[in-house]
Amino acid sequence: MATLVLTAVGTAVGGPIGGAIGALIGRSVDARVFRPATREGPRLTELAVQTSSYGTQIPKLFGAMRVAGTVIWSTDLIETRTTSGGSKGQPSSAAYSYSASFAVLLSARMIGRVGRIWAEGKLLRGAAGDWKATTAFRVHTGGEDQPVDPLIASAHPDTPAHRGCAYAVFEGLQLADFGNRIPSLTFEVFADEGPVAVGEIAAALADEVEGEVAQTLDGYAAMGASVAGVLDNLAMLAGAWWQPVGARLSLCDGAGERTVLADEAVTSGARSNGAGAARRTRSIAAAETVPRGVSVAHYDPARDYQTGVQQAVRPGPGYRSDRIELPALLTAEAARALADRTLAEMEAMRTRRTVSAGIDAIGLLPGSVIEITGEPGVWRARTVAIEGLVTRIDLVPVSAAPIPMPAPSGAVLSAPDRAIGATLLMAAEYPPVDDSILTTPRISVMATGSETGWRGAALLYSLDEGESWVSAGGIGVPSVLGVIEDAPGDGPTTIEGRSTTLTVVLARADMALEDADGAGIAQGRNLALVGEELVQFASAVPLGGARWRLSGLRRGVRGTGWATTGHVAGEAFAMIDRGAIVTIDVPMGSIGRSVRLLATGIGDVAGPVAAQVRVTGASVVPPSPVQVAASALPGGGWRLGWMRRSRSGWAWADGVDAPLVEETERYSVTLRPVAGSETVVMVDRRELILPTAPPGGTGVEIRQLGTHGASRPARFAIEEE
Repeated sequence: MATLVLTAVGTAVGGPIGGAIGALIGRSVDARVFRPATREGPRLTELAVQTSSYGTQIPKLFGAMRVAGTVIWSTDLIETRTTSGGSKGQPSSAAYSYSASFAVLLSARMIGRVGRIWAEGKLLRGAAGDWKATTAFRVHTGGEDQPVDPLIASAHPDTPAHRGCAYAVFEGLQLADFGNRIPSLTFEVFADEGPVAVGEIAAALADEVEGEVAQTLDGYAAMGASVAGVLDNLAMLAGAWWQPVGARLSLCDGAGERTVLADEAVTSGARSNGAGAARRTRSIAAAETVPRGVSVAHYDPARDYQTGVQQAVRPGPGYRSDRIELPALLTAEAARALADRTLAEMEAMRTRRTVSAGIDAIGLLPGSVIEITGEPGVWRARTVAIEGLVTRIDLVPVSAAPIPMPAPSGAVLSAPDRAIGATLLMAAEYPPVDDSILTTPRISVMATGSETGWRGAALLYSLDEGESWVSAGGIGVPSVLGVIEDAPGDGPTTIEGRSTTLTVVLARADMALEDADGAGIAQGRNLALVGEELVQFASAVPLGGARWRLSGLRRGVRGTGWATTGHVAGEAFAMIDRGAIVTIDVPMGSIGRSVRLLATGIGDVAGPVAAQVRVTGASVVPPSPVQVAASALPGGGWRLGWMRRSRSGWAWADGVDAPLVEETERYSVTLRPVAGSETVVMVDRRELILPTAPPGGTGVEIRQLGTHGASRPARFAIEEE
């Protein structure tokens, strides 16, 4: 079509010779095609679709754009088998993960850099260059000295370097988040820094064109059936038109030189009998020939480059509506202004004007800007023809741009770009909170991130001081972690403590705590670990930032009353959320030793994060006895009695006795007099009978002997008489 149009321009200017020149220019432009086809303007592409078929168009990018790209190389899925557990007689389990390496072609011309990357509409790489999934990544910008990608070359030694084309390579992208398949990707590409002049874009696409218009674009994807169609599209964006100048095409917008002409269109015999009357010099087409509305579809920067549509509507008759698809980065206001301007130009072009000028006008070209003597307005020459000594020029009005109107981008649902940050790791051993009866010690591991975008970390543990490491899988649900700002004083373990409070500084300001009523407390809500003590709280009051004041405390929950003393400021705080905790069962031989842990997340650029916990057996031994009391027996003798507690049945459902759980019921009673040696007595009942009372000041320690170890002691002192 460029050949036909430009041939017509050339013939109008200079007859057959001019037509040949125009055809030559047109064929040269049309030869530079993106794919063989008739001339069509470029269209918007669906960003969510990523193709890899032969014949797919590759755009030439200018400014900033978001493109899906074309997969040009890929490996098969790479399967990785990871074994966890299996240490010291424990059963092991195998897990499988999948990754892939592939290359995506982005632009058929050189680019500057790649910014954000979306996978399935969610950010895979943030604006700061931070990754939300594990992968190696590199960009080949399309320079003429571009080397062959080493990964692709290792698989295909004869692979080209794709010089002049920009492409991205992913190496080992983990696919668990994408259904174990290569996700549909879109890329924010910065081909040029800052806006690009329309004329510069046109000149980069065809050597035969030039343009010095003021219009610039923040981004443009040059693709379509032919270069000629793209050039027409650029002219419309600039509010300009193409004009032949010698052997080249020049982009004009009417801001330059204007030619003033007088209309000499009068024929002889105009007043005789009507034959040969003066030619009609003006015509106006019916209003129905103009669309009732024009909509402009474009890439909207306020919508993360997603498609936006702005519409202009005129009053009056007509039903047709035109849609213009522009692969250009335009604000909503700019797109609305373009729709208004286009509709105004269509309305103005209903009027056609013919001027017959003298031989002095023979040098005019189609596209020239003309003023007519004695008439208002500015006109553009559509065609120029020479008939004898008269130059006949067909004109259309050059309309003024309408006043810009405000236009919203509409509701925007952008993918959140949250920094991941480093992993914060905590591990502890404490009594089970769900009445489960463990046979080996259990370590509970909790983690979160220093930033809101943290998405998990891989976890390793070592039972031999770091000599060997075992995979514990991954930890993916963030916990609420922090530290205590001040050490809580001693508090009762049998009733709600209303006189003590606890001030906590959480790891991030976006973390939150909430209140719980009596029923919620009974169901185990608001359970937290403070140091080694399990605590519940009824009220949480925000103090600003990440600080919270907790009150209505239940201390020493699940038999951790021994840990109510000795707290210090800065001690670790963690909410017990079973859905966010990874548990590691370790051998009984680990009691008394330390377990080391390493966590590695995407944001841990400084290396793995380490933690360490000492195995005490708190998860498998019975809680210490309670309600220790001493009394004299009738007829002489002395009795020391106590109550047993259990690792299970904390809810006391039957109201009679807690289940024993242990294989047998046995106790160790240690008597430590002020003077003399200590005495250890084993009993299988909840009392110790002595013939005489021990001396005053004697210390007593009572431990329940469980299947997997002894409880912490219940301490009692014999009063002096």
